[in-house]
Amino acid sequence: MNPSCARCKKIVYPTEKVNCLDKFWHKACFQCEICKMTLNMKNYKGYDKKPYCNAHYPKSSFTAVADTPENLRLKKQSKLQSQVQYKEDFEKNKGKGFSAVASTPELERIKKNQELVSNIKYHEEFEKSKGTSAAVGERRNSNDTPQYRPQQGGYQPQAPSQLEPQSQVYTPPAAPCAPSPSTGKRYRAVYDYAAADDDEISFLDGDLIVDVQQIDEGWMYGTVERTGDTGMLPANYVEAV
Repeated sequence: MNPSCARCKKIVYPTEKVNCLDKFWHKACFQCEICKMTLNMKNYKGYDKKPYCNAHYPKSSFTAVADTPENLRLKKQSKLQSQVQYKEDFEKNKGKGFSAVASTPELERIKKNQELVSNIKYHEEFEKSKGTSAAVGERRNSNDTPQYRPQQGGYQPQAPSQLEPQSQVYTPPAAPCAPSPSTGKRYRAVYDYAAADDDEISFLDGDLIVDVQQIDEGWMYGTVERTGDTGMLPANYVEAV
């Protein structure tokens, strides 16, 4: 026995039957409940065992909850536990260095006290250094005064011609020191290399590279002993001596 159509209540024959949403429909009767657009098995959406198109599919609405103090506390606690607030603050302050601290009266008072203490410390150090500089200047001035010798009737300055000559001790000049040998690593070039930039050096096969320092896996820094040029060189062009 053939079933009845869920919309027009007429008999549905197998050639035009659509079995969907636990019901049988004519192909022409399988329409959206709102706009009556003909649907198929690919573009329909079922709700409460009724077909709808994508534009008129019923949207579920949530019940509004009153923002009581307890609900607000639970909401804030859940937000903190899910680290949503942490991620929002991180994205907001990313690239700004340290996160800004809210300016409260207590923080302003502490900041002002720190500035006052730092200014007092600065002035103390300044006065101390000024006094030290004055004392050094007085000692220099006293050393520059002419020598005095006690004579009858008080102290009289001695004429410059009567000053005793200071004994001078001859000190032979120090012998010139030989240049210290190179303390860095030594490498020998195994290929010719022409510098590509101003900070690189050129060398020939067999040249000795001294004072070599490793920069990274591909480059070194050293001096060509033959030419005296110093700069960067490729590490795969030399071998350790």
